[in-house]
Amino acid sequence: MAVLAQALTSFLATGAFGILFNAPKETLVKCGLIGTGGWLIYYLLEDYSNNAILATLAATVFIAVLSQQLAKFYKTPVIIFSVAGIIPLVPGGLAYDAMRNFVENDYNSAIALAAKVLMLAGSIAFGLVFSEVINQIIRKINHNKVRI
Repeated sequence: MAVLAQALTSFLATGAFGILFNAPKETLVKCGLIGTGGWLIYYLLEDYSNNAILATLAATVFIAVLSQQLAKFYKTPVIIFSVAGIIPLVPGGLAYDAMRNFVENDYNSAIALAAKVLMLAGSIAFGLVFSEVINQIIRKINHNKVRI
């Protein structure tokens, strides 16, 4: 039941951000599904491995590769799918907690939380870049199949 609730709320959050981001109406459901898929990968991997950074990286690669494929298929910009899909993974609450701890002079907790935020944000950035490498490999494989 918890997985269903996670899927529903991530779909709604991603779709709502697509509306705020002014994504075309026909892409909102697709954006929601990408965000849901990415969040479920994160949720299940983080629960299984207890490693949020690895789970974030895997979910980001999934979101970015799928976004590139859907953008090609529907002839829309990649950013419409990828930005909306990444939103559930952004560690905003953790960043807020880090800043709150800084303000409350709890520097040990603040630095630990800030380091985790930076690692999560870095894994999101690395996942987006790594997915472009995967996309180039897929494109090269498909190009070689056509030539043969």
